[in-house]
Amino acid sequence: MNHALIMPILLPLLVGCLLLLGHRQAASLKRLVSVTATWLLVPLALWLLWQADSGTLSVYRLGGWQPPFGIMLLLDRLSALMLLVTAVLAAFSVLYAVRGDDERGQNFHALFQFQLVGLNGAFLTGDLFNLFVFFEILLISSYALLLHGHGAKRVQAGIHYVVLNLLGSSLFLIGVSMLYGLTGTLNMADLAGRVSAADPADAPLLAAAGYLLLVVFALKAAILPLYFWLPRAYASATAPVAALFAIMTKLGLYAIVRVFTLVFGSEAGVLNNMVLDWLWPLSMLTLAGGVLGALAARNLQILLSYLVVVSVGTLLAGIALGTEAGLSAALYYLVHSTLVSGGLFLLADLIARQRGDAASELISAPALRQPLMLGALFFAGAISIAGLPPFSGFLGKVMLLSAVPPGVDASILWPVVLVGGLGMIIALSRAGSMVFWRPSDAVSVGRPADGVRVAAAFGLLFGSVVLVLAAAPIQAYVQAAAAQLFDLTPYMEIIRGGDA
Repeated sequence: MNHALIMPILLPLLVGCLLLLGHRQAASLKRLVSVTATWLLVPLALWLLWQADSGTLSVYRLGGWQPPFGIMLLLDRLSALMLLVTAVLAAFSVLYAVRGDDERGQNFHALFQFQLVGLNGAFLTGDLFNLFVFFEILLISSYALLLHGHGAKRVQAGIHYVVLNLLGSSLFLIGVSMLYGLTGTLNMADLAGRVSAADPADAPLLAAAGYLLLVVFALKAAILPLYFWLPRAYASATAPVAALFAIMTKLGLYAIVRVFTLVFGSEAGVLNNMVLDWLWPLSMLTLAGGVLGALAARNLQILLSYLVVVSVGTLLAGIALGTEAGLSAALYYLVHSTLVSGGLFLLADLIARQRGDAASELISAPALRQPLMLGALFFAGAISIAGLPPFSGFLGKVMLLSAVPPGVDASILWPVVLVGGLGMIIALSRAGSMVFWRPSDAVSVGRPADGVRVAAAFGLLFGSVVLVLAAAPIQAYVQAAAAQLFDLTPYMEIIRGGDA
């Protein structure tokens, strides 16, 4: 077996346990251990990405049990890409946290590592029950991270977040139980074969289970009308936590792609592609709702939270097309939106620290101590997230618009995406004008930004530049990943005894 495949789960799990056992150790030691372990995930994810790029599916059978029995981890191009994006986002987020944000509450670094266990496990698991288990691990960690630092706003947002996700977890368990009762398996590759060969009399119940899972994943991904929990939750979290949460909505989208291309995809008989007709209008409504929320926002962090919702709608549009071109465009845009959104959450905190009592509120406040540096970073991040050239957001939107054939879908997508982009530009321009060009006459009270914090924010925002400079190989990779997802034969071979 390739034991590197389980290391993205084992490494943060062991480090998180050690940090809990050594919670009385010096803060400097805990920071060193957490930062080292998190940054080690980056080369590990790169190694797995290189391995996945061969096109071979890698399977890790815990306990030596052959699929569909036992716990199976599966590495393909999509899961490897998600591991790398998570590792990079977490590496810069923890770097930002060690400059003081980790001291606002107890056991920050242990919780951070357990969050990575849940994320990495969800991206690697090959069966639905363990997807549920890893969802619960990351959700429990995220509950505590959201409340880290205390405060009434965090508690209020945390209660909403907990209640909604507990409801989602209950629906997830019901849907999984229905599938197991009808098919006798929860291994996703095995489910694909059994759903395609299912008795037509069971089709309504199988469809009901599938739609329950869609509701759960839509809640995790913050798809309209299930996104109203997100803005307050993300805005109330500390900056490094909000930055890490930028990958959380992408996990919901990942689950939609994984389940509804493999289990309920083109080979699912009467249930083939059963959710595509729902995803298209939901994507357009989510995108439009996110833009309206951004235009109405009067707080910089809430504005950025709504931009996360906009990215969800844009990504869902690519998935809803049900084509390789649409999915590859969505994957490229996923990498872009995750890194840039994370960087903007860190940058918003840097700005708030220099605005006195106004903090992130979009009202008149004392001038910033470092307006040129922070303004340049904000300008670059804003035009990137809005989808303007020369940054990666522009390339992602061009790929998406090019993936739509002429017709009704194109006549809907083009206006929504382009008008939505204009709305994002207006919202970000208004926020930038209030923060950088319309200061009050009061004397600046903020201290210069910490160099490590600036480097962390810059590192994530610079990801947009990297995506442009390496556009050709990245586009080739995401196109190969999309093609692999639509070719179900290798996944079926796993159940027949081969590694594909």
